[in-house]
Amino acid sequence: KVSFRYPNSTKLILKNTNLEILNGERIALVGYSGAGKTTLMNLLPRFFDPSSGKIEIGGVDIKNLSFNFLRNYFSLVSQDVVLFDETIKYNICYGSNKYSNQDLQKACKKAHCNEFINKFPNRFNEIIGENGARLSGGQKQRIAIARAFIRNSPFLLLDEATSSLDSKSEKKIQDSLNTLISNKTSLIIAHRLSTVIDADRIVIMNNGEIIDIGKHSSLMKSSKIYKNLHELQFKRENEKNFKT
Repeated sequence: KVSFRYPNSTKLILKNTNLEILNGERIALVGYSGAGKTTLMNLLPRFFDPSSGKIEIGGVDIKNLSFNFLRNYFSLVSQDVVLFDETIKYNICYGSNKYSNQDLQKACKKAHCNEFINKFPNRFNEIIGENGARLSGGQKQRIAIARAFIRNSPFLLLDEATSSLDSKSEKKIQDSLNTLISNKTSLIIAHRLSTVIDADRIVIMNNGEIIDIGKHSSLMKSSKIYKNLHELQFKRENEKNFKT
């Protein structure tokens, strides 16, 4: 029964939301822009607290869990990557207490970071500038994905994790994300429905409410919103291929 409104606002972004995620499940959040998907995701690691209702992990209210536990329990890869005016290595390993150089190399290989890291004169010791100013959007997201690999948290939060990548790079990263997701619990927001078709459950959100839950095949028949989003995406991809 989670509801949420931002401070100094009367508009509810989430309304009486109920959702149970089982250990090891891959859950996709789908809906139009402004439906409340990212807000719901941001409540899990307590970037915000619900205005009413509660969120539990294993039956324990997350307000009774330490921030240290929560921030280690979740790994977030979002379209807005937080980076520091530090080295590439610092940014990838940020928040990870125990790792070896081998762990770092493996994480970068899986996230396809090496192809651009090796072009820098100082490689892993290259300073990337404030908020990663010297990196492209796609390179920033690869750093964030490498960070998630090295953290190896049990619960993954993926918010438009491949939105800044071209189609060729996205295929590589999506394969890596599938490896990262295996044997973990994951909550996924994706701008391309093709990346969430295989989710255990797809959750349809609209105007801050969960209005339907199911698999791709059943939702194509039962959900007008899901079918419309699927058709709009198919149309955009066809137009893009035609222009190419």
